[in-house]
Amino acid sequence: MRPSTGYFFDDYAVGQLFDHATPRTITAGDAALYIGLTGARQAPHCASTVAQALGHPQSPIDDLLVFHIAFGKTVPDISYNAVANLGYAEVQFLAPVYAGDTISASTEIIGLKQNSNGKTGVVYVRSTARNQHDNVVLSWVRWVMIHKQDRLEAAENRASTATIPSLKSAVDVASLTIPAFLKPTGLTTKHTGSNKFFNDYAVGDVINHPAGMTVDETDHTLATKLYQNTAQVHFDALHMEKSRFGRRLIYGGQIISIARALSFDGMENVISIAAINAGSHTNPCFAGDTIYAKTMIVEKHVLRSDLGALTLRLIGIKNAVPASIDHTIAESNPNIVLDLNYTVLMPIVSV
Repeated sequence: MRPSTGYFFDDYAVGQLFDHATPRTITAGDAALYIGLTGARQAPHCASTVAQALGHPQSPIDDLLVFHIAFGKTVPDISYNAVANLGYAEVQFLAPVYAGDTISASTEIIGLKQNSNGKTGVVYVRSTARNQHDNVVLSWVRWVMIHKQDRLEAAENRASTATIPSLKSAVDVASLTIPAFLKPTGLTTKHTGSNKFFNDYAVGDVINHPAGMTVDETDHTLATKLYQNTAQVHFDALHMEKSRFGRRLIYGGQIISIARALSFDGMENVISIAAINAGSHTNPCFAGDTIYAKTMIVEKHVLRSDLGALTLRLIGIKNAVPASIDHTIAESNPNIVLDLNYTVLMPIVSV
């Protein structure tokens, strides 16, 4: 059983399995609150009529809301005592989720690396989310820095325990899941306000999305509660007073959601997220920061005559307008808080 104080780095072993507690039935209320917290405007998630035109029985739950809720299931067992979530890989959205579906999650420990400071270590995990029919709807890898309890362990012993998994640099386009019912051309300019479809984007294009969003303390607190993400670094202000930051960090997944919501202006005709290939939170974000976004077109793939996949690099920026930021040096730029490579589906419209 889970310790009342949560697991520390010392408690994990490669191959360890967790079936996470508290399945979650997702409701239309969750979807509405998510829009209220992020400003997300992607048409299939906003209007059942649009979703039905694409072949869905009703509006699917936003891909990132599914991710956050599934992620939240894993937090008590994996990242309750986290310093920070560091990155993502091999994230695949495998089936649509609808209001009324119940999501549960499980995790395998796939890697461990103790840090040289003797105070923390990095835990690599592969998690899976299933619906009430036991169908896998989402799978992902992430790595998280976690506090140690035994801070006196010898450095040579720490180094000898490192097991770092080999991860794919990107999800293979051939393995992307496309619902059999999907009718891409059901998404029209009337629905989205844009006539820019797959063929209108070119590799190398850079889009500086115009809008910004200031992250409020109340919004962040409500978001972590919605996702049931109880990590102390986000949840517990008293605990974080003693940290090097002196205050709570904004959950990185919320920054992903805000950046993606801001990217709607310029990427209006995205149908859904198919995969997240890689991602890192390059700098912390705090309440009061204003988030902006820019997108680069990395790759284009024709999946069938009416559907394409765009691989995008989404840069989340705090307290600076996108045009002023050199995205080629993301890791060294203190204004960049997110560097995310992901793949989306978009209609191919014949002229």
